[in-house]
Amino acid sequence: MSLDAVEFIRRFLLHVLPSGLVRIRHFGFLANRVRKQKLIQCRALLAASQPPIVDSDDHTTSVEDPHACPICKLGRLVVIELLSAETVAVQDTS
Repeated sequence: MSLDAVEFIRRFLLHVLPSGLVRIRHFGFLANRVRKQKLIQCRALLAASQPPIVDSDDHTTSVEDPHACPICKLGRLVVIELLSAETVAVQDTS
């Protein structure tokens, strides 16, 4: 796509805040005021694992990372989808 200079500048300036306004970096469930409660609620709704347990000395206990690579233990394994071993019957449409 090619734009003329005026249209490019118009689109670019849509991302610039007017003077006196401050960009809000976190809002919604990441807002400072309700972050702890909302993250607990998000984990419950997503059935996600709980974060590592924190001692009273603010040191995390040695809980094994559930997302650590089972082979090298350095990388992070992110599950996108679990596939079942069941075979799916394909209908012949010919």
